[in-house]
Amino acid sequence: MQPSTTLSGRLPGADAPLTCHAVNPYVAEDFTASEQSILRRYFTNLDGPVFALVNLPEVVKGALFARYSRSAKSLRRLFLDEFVGELEVAGDVTVDATIGVQRAEALYEKVFVEYGDDSVAQLGGVHLACEQASNLLTKVLEWGRLMSYLEQSTRYIAYDTRLGGRYRYHRDEAVLSSSLGARFVGDMDLMFDTYAELLPVLADYFRDLTPKDPADSDFVYRQATRAKAFDALRGLLPAAALSNVGIYGTGQGFEQLLLRMRASLLPEVVDYSQLMLDELRKVIPSFLRRVDVADRGGAWSNYMGENRAAMRDIAARLLPSDAGPPTDSKVTLVDFDPDGEVKVVAAMLYSSSHLPETAIEDRVRAMSVEDRLAVIRAYVGDRRNRRHKPGRALERAGYRFDVLSDYGAFRDLQRHRLLTIEWQDLSPLHGFVRPEAVADAGAMERYDAAMATSAELHDIMFEQFPQQAQYAVALAYRVRYVMQMNAREAMHLIELRSAPQGHPAYRNVAQDMHHLIAEGAGHRAIAEMMRFVDHSAEPELERLEAERRAELRRAAAAPRYDVG
Repeated sequence: MQPSTTLSGRLPGADAPLTCHAVNPYVAEDFTASEQSILRRYFTNLDGPVFALVNLPEVVKGALFARYSRSAKSLRRLFLDEFVGELEVAGDVTVDATIGVQRAEALYEKVFVEYGDDSVAQLGGVHLACEQASNLLTKVLEWGRLMSYLEQSTRYIAYDTRLGGRYRYHRDEAVLSSSLGARFVGDMDLMFDTYAELLPVLADYFRDLTPKDPADSDFVYRQATRAKAFDALRGLLPAAALSNVGIYGTGQGFEQLLLRMRASLLPEVVDYSQLMLDELRKVIPSFLRRVDVADRGGAWSNYMGENRAAMRDIAARLLPSDAGPPTDSKVTLVDFDPDGEVKVVAAMLYSSSHLPETAIEDRVRAMSVEDRLAVIRAYVGDRRNRRHKPGRALERAGYRFDVLSDYGAFRDLQRHRLLTIEWQDLSPLHGFVRPEAVADAGAMERYDAAMATSAELHDIMFEQFPQQAQYAVALAYRVRYVMQMNAREAMHLIELRSAPQGHPAYRNVAQDMHHLIAEGAGHRAIAEMMRFVDHSAEPELERLEAERRAELRRAAAAPRYDVG
């Protein structure tokens, strides 16, 4: 049982720059002189974990971020290895991100002062790379609804490799300097050792389970079996495991993100916010002028921090501190509108009528089931794939789910930002999930020992470091979170996340949601619209078909040469 905590106090003086500790500390890369001369034209720094992309076409920045999510390389190294050859780099070496900034700032001030149009900050955007961030920090970075993110995937990146001679996990400065520092490093290394030792075991198991089809290339088969092994073992990784995130957002979006980060209880998040602010001010300084002003951004961050502390205090006083009775339930439908389908049909008819909505709803209630279904079928039309989405009438009905899943599945589902999602602190209270393949491969004993190490480290850290204790929790441990969405967002999420190539953990959540909409809410017509939900059993190699399609696309895109 975790002891309750009382949180109080204010943020550091917001009119002065935050004092940053060494982040992780960051392992910087070495670049040759020629590489540095190229990189300086396109990145706001060459030696920090946070940097903005400048002087590049938008399509190049988008493609670079897309490749980033499936590569173990840093963004700057990826750019040098795979992208710079396609660009003209022999031009003016004086090109940099500051050109035009002074005049742009003057124009911004004129608009803001004369018109008070704060929304102008929605019209300037930045591509920002955030590297070597813990899995706790990545969830904070990806909170905002109106920003775009790509995160390094545990399905494509092996965590048995080291960075700067050390395993890739966040090392909190306060924890390392405490009496728990040696224990923290030793237990973390042990968890990563287990991951590294079991990777070849699981890879061999999946190769034996699903022999290579002669029609598949060695590359396709290797990618599919490696992804399966990574999926089975990602639960061994602690929340401290490092990841890279690419973010695109407007000035207003980044401002709101930084204000939240400065109110965080995790030092890593606060330190990272200052690194981000420093880099963003090289590109869009005016849009972020208020973040560290005491009576503006400082007051906003203090407001968020004080409210959070007050809620933790009152929850500790009024609610039990344990997790309640154990449950195996993954997804619970806790709220829905019994009249949701009637209201959705009325909303479907609204834009094709001149009647008020209340009158249309009365007509719909008097309709036969056949007539309502006729409206729905006309509105949905001939959906030939899951990207054919019906209109906004589906937003008239909503569902609220309480979900208990492993943290790995939560990481994937949390990215659906247009819905409402709130989550609880990560802990070992709800137990962990062990894939069947781990036991079948003879690795259960070592897997469970790593889970015990994770739980014991969390518990011993919690008294002194209640927030940093979350770093110790393995991704296989369950976390509780609530997801509230309208039927249109449910269609998008459930169809996407139930696809056969998805991870089994979140596939199960999506399948349960679909079943609960049909049977729990009784909204069978809405559930029927979601015709691309996949309820099939877990395939032997989830990524095999996707890798086959990718290889066909590569072959089609390859240049062909006539042989004379």
